[in-house]
Amino acid sequence: MALTKLVFRPGINRETTAYANEGGWWDGNLVRFRAGKPETIGGWTRYTRDPLLGTGRSLLTWTALDGSVYTGCGTNLKYYILSGGSINDITPLRATTAPGGVTFAATTGSNIIDVNDTLHGALTGDFVTFSGAVSLGGNITASVLNREYQVTNVVSGGVYQITATATANASDTGTGGASVVGAYQINVALDTAVAGSGWGSGAWSRGTWGSGTRTTLPSAQLPIWSQDSFGEDLTFCLQNGRIYYWDKSAGLSTRGVELQTLPGAQSVPTVARLVMISERDRHVIAFGCDPEGTPGVQDPLTIRFSDQENLAEWRTLPTTTAGELRIGTGSEIISAVQTKQQILVFTDVSIHAMQYIGPPYTFGIQEVSSSISIAAPNASVAVGDSVYWMGSNEFYIYDGAAVQIPCDVKEYVFSDLNVSQRLKIYAGHCSSFSEVWWFYPSAASSENDKYVVYNYEQRVWYYGTLSRTAWLDRNVLQYPLAISPDGYVYYQENGLNDGSVNPPAPITAYVESSVIDMGDGDNFMFATRLIPDLTFRNSTNGAPTVTITLKARNFPGGAYFATDADPVTKTSSLPVEQFTNQIFTRLRGRSISLRIDSSQINTAWRLGDPRLDLRTDGRK
Repeated sequence: MALTKLVFRPGINRETTAYANEGGWWDGNLVRFRAGKPETIGGWTRYTRDPLLGTGRSLLTWTALDGSVYTGCGTNLKYYILSGGSINDITPLRATTAPGGVTFAATTGSNIIDVNDTLHGALTGDFVTFSGAVSLGGNITASVLNREYQVTNVVSGGVYQITATATANASDTGTGGASVVGAYQINVALDTAVAGSGWGSGAWSRGTWGSGTRTTLPSAQLPIWSQDSFGEDLTFCLQNGRIYYWDKSAGLSTRGVELQTLPGAQSVPTVARLVMISERDRHVIAFGCDPEGTPGVQDPLTIRFSDQENLAEWRTLPTTTAGELRIGTGSEIISAVQTKQQILVFTDVSIHAMQYIGPPYTFGIQEVSSSISIAAPNASVAVGDSVYWMGSNEFYIYDGAAVQIPCDVKEYVFSDLNVSQRLKIYAGHCSSFSEVWWFYPSAASSENDKYVVYNYEQRVWYYGTLSRTAWLDRNVLQYPLAISPDGYVYYQENGLNDGSVNPPAPITAYVESSVIDMGDGDNFMFATRLIPDLTFRNSTNGAPTVTITLKARNFPGGAYFATDADPVTKTSSLPVEQFTNQIFTRLRGRSISLRIDSSQINTAWRLGDPRLDLRTDGRK
């Protein structure tokens, strides 16, 4: 008998058939390739102690002058700053009533309270905080009223409802007194992507029946937050909304405020698609904003920038470096990504490079590519001076020129993409392993539940199942951060387990090869023995185990008619790792495939070059 070394090409290939991909990998989940060999990815643990309200779709980490580390995080309901694992709500206020502008009405036996405010402007799901209220006379006391509530139903332009923490009785006949103040947070956004803003999009009756114009109201669309640090402070913006500012020195209990309300603010954009701070020259840049002189009239192709080192001054004057540009191609700005040398601005059909050129023009911009697409505002990520992004049906890289990246899983990914929810796609960089990740909603899901990875060092692809709605590479923090639809922010690549539950659960990882045949499949093979070659690297389980399965079949279109699975268990913790020596099997077929599975707590593995004992077994 002859021992055959099983050496497979790195990466997963689904662009051909499993038979034609002989010598490669065909399927996998929660594995990556390092030095050409498959291994399990790292686990995840909770970074936040409590869940966020809403679905998180943005992450930004920065360090203050005193060494404090902050993480900004926007959801469809709130904007938070995370510090030390704690959650701090800094969602800006939209309006605050004058004392006495709010009254309450309770119904005996119900915890539903009618709130009367002729100027509330609230939508269902909005948040409001009451202060100055007195008891209604019974169970609905001042302490019940004076807190934050979420609007459960909008009855009319002057009345909405909240669900109190107590049930009213017959004595609750008051109105809350003459000093009630209602502080309304900015309108909440949808948690789903909507194509237009006409009838049926967003809240009922926002558009005329049958209209199909583009969604522009922040509350009528998927919440795409942009944010950037200005020194130790923060600027942030909800797509097609106002630009906000948070002052670190004011403390974590202070909400963000509109940038245009800062002392000395001049000609600040009142609406923008996204905001960014130019790192080299310290200008605040608003993309897709209202041009200077026409406040509130949004131009989706206009770019404006503030005076250098001055986020409040936006007037174009001989004494300032503020200014304005307009892109000449496309219909709207979709995304902007900052690299070390320039800012790449994506429209729906083109890419433009924006660079600091100094006085008197400050910035210059030129088109560098046309006839391209980008799938979502967060579908791009910078890696050094290069930018990777996901388009409508392709993956791209810009490193001086925009080119398509050859992809071995392209059809697999794009044929299983929920196109109606593609705006949720989120790209992230994992620098520790030279990887770019894209999280996307599969055809059977309305939320990100799958991922695809491009390893730019090895130039290979792999994919799997993992629900993440935002990702941030490690920088000032030790591990990458990611947000899950369960509301928690997680440290990724931390530990070996699924830390979303308590106690932690094992990661279910596997990789499966394409078939191996002898010659051109003329002869039948008879496999009698497998000599495994793997390492249980970093495993803390006392007896880590994986399962190796051999599967045989006779024809490319036929089913696997015989399988043989055996465990491979580590038997020694000596410097020279010892594990199961050999696995005996009896499989016969024209082709055989190999699969490695693990679903054990505290277990990680990396495959080497196993050897299979094969002999020709004739044609019958």
